[in-house]
Amino acid sequence: MDLLALLGTNGRNQIQTGNIGKTMSDNNGHNPAVLVFALVMVISLPLMAGAQTKRAMAIDDLIRAIRISDPQLSPDGRRVLFVRTTTALESGRRNADIWVVPADGSAPPTEFIGGEKNESSPRFLPDGKRVLFISTRDGAAQVYISDAEGKNIKQVTRLSGGVQAPLIISKDGRKAAFVSDVYPPCADDDCNRRKREALGNDPVKIRRLTRLPYRHWDEWRENIRHHVFAADLETGETRDVTPGDFDSPPHFYEDDALAFSPDGRTIAFVSNRTGKDREMWTTNHDVWLVSVDGGEARKITMNLASDMQPAFSPDGKLLAIRSQRRAGFESDRWYVDIYELSSGNKRTLFESPDLSVEDFRFTPDGSSIWFTTSEKATHNLYLVSISGGAPKRIATGGTISQIAPGSNFVVFSKSTLTSPAELFRVAADGSGMKQLTAENAAWLRQADIPEPESLNVQGAGGTAIQYWLAKPPDFDAAKKYPVVFLIHGGPQGAWDDAWSYRWNPALWAAQGWIIAAPNPRGSTGFGQRFLDEVSQDWCDKVMTDLEAVFNTVSKLPYVDAGLQSRIHGTCHRGIVVR
Repeated sequence: MDLLALLGTNGRNQIQTGNIGKTMSDNNGHNPAVLVFALVMVISLPLMAGAQTKRAMAIDDLIRAIRISDPQLSPDGRRVLFVRTTTALESGRRNADIWVVPADGSAPPTEFIGGEKNESSPRFLPDGKRVLFISTRDGAAQVYISDAEGKNIKQVTRLSGGVQAPLIISKDGRKAAFVSDVYPPCADDDCNRRKREALGNDPVKIRRLTRLPYRHWDEWRENIRHHVFAADLETGETRDVTPGDFDSPPHFYEDDALAFSPDGRTIAFVSNRTGKDREMWTTNHDVWLVSVDGGEARKITMNLASDMQPAFSPDGKLLAIRSQRRAGFESDRWYVDIYELSSGNKRTLFESPDLSVEDFRFTPDGSSIWFTTSEKATHNLYLVSISGGAPKRIATGGTISQIAPGSNFVVFSKSTLTSPAELFRVAADGSGMKQLTAENAAWLRQADIPEPESLNVQGAGGTAIQYWLAKPPDFDAAKKYPVVFLIHGGPQGAWDDAWSYRWNPALWAAQGWIIAAPNPRGSTGFGQRFLDEVSQDWCDKVMTDLEAVFNTVSKLPYVDAGLQSRIHGTCHRGIVVR
C-alpha cells in the first residue's frame, strides 16, 4: 500500500519536509490531531489486515505443500541440487523436478531440469561438469546425463524394466550403478523385455503365488527381483552384476544400499540371501562386494542381524556399515561398524552415548563421520572422529536428515511439526546456520499454526514420558475444547518434531481440537532400554504411560474430555483402544 499516495500531493510534501503538524494546520485549516490520527490509521490498517488474514491450516495446504528432498552438493561446494515435488490439488498428480540453489544461500533456488515428467536423483559427476539423473521423460524411468547447467540432455540407459534409485557414480566418472527389476531366469534384457510383453499381452490375468515376497503395499512382486546394474556412461552398455533369485538390494530397503569403491572397480551392495521365504521373516541383511564387471559376490558381514548402508572411506581403506546386534529384531539400536578392507578387522565407531545411528556420511577428507539420530522427539546432527570417541552434537532438530557434507560444512534437510522440510547448511563447528530454501514460506505466512509444546508426565515406575500438546488457532484458555489423543504405530516409533504428510498434528489441531501425541514405552529416541520395554509387554508399562498422559491432559482447564473427544492413530492404537 502506498501511504504517500493516500495522503495526496500536499500530504507527501509535508511528510517529506517534516512539517506534518503546524504547517498543515496553517495552510489548510486542518486539525493536526485529526491528521496524525488519520496517518496512524493508514499505517495500521495494512498491519491489522495482515493479522486478520491468518487462517487455520486446511487439508489443501497439506496436499499442495512443496516437498524438498535429496540435496546433492557440487564437487566445488558451491551449488546444491535437490528434488522439488509439487502436487496438483485437482488430480492429485505429483511432479518432481530438479532445482538448484547456491550453497551459501546467496540467491533463491531456480529450476535446473524440469517439465511435465518426473526428474529425480540428481548426481554431479566428480569433475562437476555433468549431472546424472533419473527421468520418465521418454516412458519408463531411465538414466540421463546433462551438462553442468542442466542442458544438452542425453539418454544413457534403455532397460525394459526401467531404473530405480539409488543412483551412484564411480569416482572416475565413467560408470554409474542403480537398481532395475528383472525376471531371475533371464540372462539379458531382451529376455526381460519379452517376458514383460508376454505378460502384458496375455488376456488371462492370474497370479500364482509360490513364494514370499509376492506383494508389498500396492505392488505385486511374485516373479521379479531387484538387481544391481552397472552402466558405462559413454556407451550406455549395462551389465547385471547381481544375477540370481535374490533381491539386491532388498525391496523397501533400497536407500543408500549401493556404494562404489574409490577406484571404481567394486560395488558394495546389500542383499538378504538366507533362502526362499526366510528372507521375509529374518533381518539378516548383509553387505556384499562384487566387481563392476560382474562375477561372484563376496560377503563382508557375518552378523546374523541387519547390516545396511555401506560407505567407503575416501581413501578406499575402510568400509563403514550401519549394523544391528540382535537377529530378527527390527527395532534394535543401529551402530556404525568400521571394516579394514586389507585385514578384515572390524571395530565399532562408538558405543556410548546410547544413540541409534540413522543417516551417515564420511567427511570429504575421511577424518570424521556425520550422522543423524533420534533423540527425545527430535532428530539431531552429530560429528564423530573416524578414530572413535564421543560424538559432538552440531545441530538440533526438528528433524534433520539427508545430509550432504562439504569441506568444513554440511547441507541437510530439516522439518518441524509446523513446517515441511527445507534445506539448511551449518559449519562443522555448529556456527553459521543458514536456511537455503523456503519453498513453503508463502502459504505458511497465511496459516495460523501454533507451536506445539513438549511436555512430560510421570509414567510407569516414575519414568518421564514426553508428549506433544498442540492447540487450535485462536486458542482461548477461557474456552473448552475437545481433545484428540494420537497413538503412534510400530509400536516402536515416535511422534517427533517433524512434518508428516499422513498424520499431521497441526492439521488435526486446525479443526478445533486440542491434540495430545504421547511417546510412551516403545518410542524411539529415548534410549534402547526404553524402546525395548514394549516388547512382549504391549499392555502393561506402555498403558500406564499412556493413561498418565490421558489423565493429565483431560484435567486441563480448557479441555472437554467428553463425547466429542477421540483416540486416533496407527497400528498400536488398535491394541491400546481394545
